[in-house]
Amino acid sequence: MLILIVGLILFLGVHSVRILAPAWSTERASSMGKGPWRGIYSLVSIVGFVLIIWGYGMAWASAPVLYEPPVWLKHLAALLMLFAMIAIMVFAVPAGRLKPALKHPMLVAVKLWALAHLMANGDLASIVLFGAFLIWAVADRISVKRRVAAIPADGPVRNDVIAVAAGLILYVLFVWKLHLWLFGVPPLAA
Repeated sequence: MLILIVGLILFLGVHSVRILAPAWSTERASSMGKGPWRGIYSLVSIVGFVLIIWGYGMAWASAPVLYEPPVWLKHLAALLMLFAMIAIMVFAVPAGRLKPALKHPMLVAVKLWALAHLMANGDLASIVLFGAFLIWAVADRISVKRRVAAIPADGPVRNDVIAVAAGLILYVLFVWKLHLWLFGVPPLAA
């Protein structure tokens, strides 16, 4: 569990610099230059991400189960994941009408993803992993709101159609094989 926690601290910590110390972050970027600052940021993120994957893989197998979610909650989690996949594609595609409506579709996707996985998994490793991401995403959304970050302008509706179609395709791929292939667990297991 320690490796998972260290990975979360590194990954979410570096992603929290603008939440906790926005002036310091801006100062570092200007004094070091954006390239070196982004390089350090990326390196810490990658190391943290690798440690999260490695640590979760090790912790999950032996983590105590704190609760067993009812089947209906797992079905609700699967539905939330559909919306999370659409939100992540809304983030990835140029703005249509949905991106400005969601304001921060990446954070919406992270919150839905984390909440869905908390609803479907009751082991300690999952609670630590998905709970940390949910707390971070909520804190980041509050921080972004306080910073008055720019919301993208409306774009053509066809971008929304592309984002929704891509989100549906991604969802079907994850349910069909990707989740099992990437994580070793079928997402709709009985």
